Amino acid sequence: MRILFIGDIVGSMGREQLQSYLPKLKQKYQPQLTIVNGENAAAGKGITEKIYKQFLDWGADILTMGNHTFDKKEIFDFIDDAKKMVRPANLPEGTPGKGIAYVNVNGNEVAIINLQGRTFLPPIDDPFRMADQLVEEASKRTNLIFVDFHAEATSEKLALAWYLDGRISALVGTHTHVQTTDNRILDRGTAYISDVGMTGPYDGIIGTDREAVIKKFLTQLPVRFETVASGKSQLSGVIIDIDVKTGQSTKINRLYFNDEQPFFN
Repeated sequence: MRILFIGDIVGSMGREQLQSYLPKLKQKYQPQLTIVNGENAAAGKGITEKIYKQFLDWGADILTMGNHTFDKKEIFDFIDDAKKMVRPANLPEGTPGKGIAYVNVNGNEVAIINLQGRTFLPPIDDPFRMADQLVEEASKRTNLIFVDFHAEATSEKLALAWYLDGRISALVGTHTHVQTTDNRILDRGTAYISDVGMTGPYDGIIGTDREAVIKKFLTQLPVRFETVASGKSQLSGVIIDIDVKTGQSTKINRLYFNDEQPFFN
């Protein structure tokens, strides 16, 4: 089985990249499952129902989220009905939405789990214990288990990957918006990368207008990062191949291009 995962979609530029390139990527790589992280899709923070449905129309099979899941108030009106969206499973009990979903892919069921880290992020429930619970649950149905771990610290992401190695097919990191080059298969067959990267503005700072970010570092005063950057664009993702018999990954390759490094030669 081949999974295509596209990293954090940021603002209208990220949406345009997804709409333009996803059909071409699917044609070239022939993934059986396409997952997109959409937590920054609406003006850089959160998502709307319209955008959620657009992503599905454009070819995404399921959306993962992160710490900005609830930044747009209207999500409370549709998240419980959004069957193809998962938000961090370790948010407190009673939070709307769900943290695990199952997708049938050519007769093979795939579990998709979303978790959020706690290092340098709000102190929510323990992602390691929640991972234990959800992986045990999913393993009763399938050996194909994919985790999007939305976290800040590389150490936390890698620790969870090693902790789950052999119990899940893949763990990909999101949130920091900068693609890392440490994609690998761990000892017991779990595919891993610390961060897939982002899809959206290339000339900003992690997608945000760079002047606001620079001002914060210069002054140490409170600055709201409300403006998505303009200029050049980029797309980041990974392609993961999984043996459906064992549930172990056999390959993980990074996917990255921008306006100066076009993907299609």
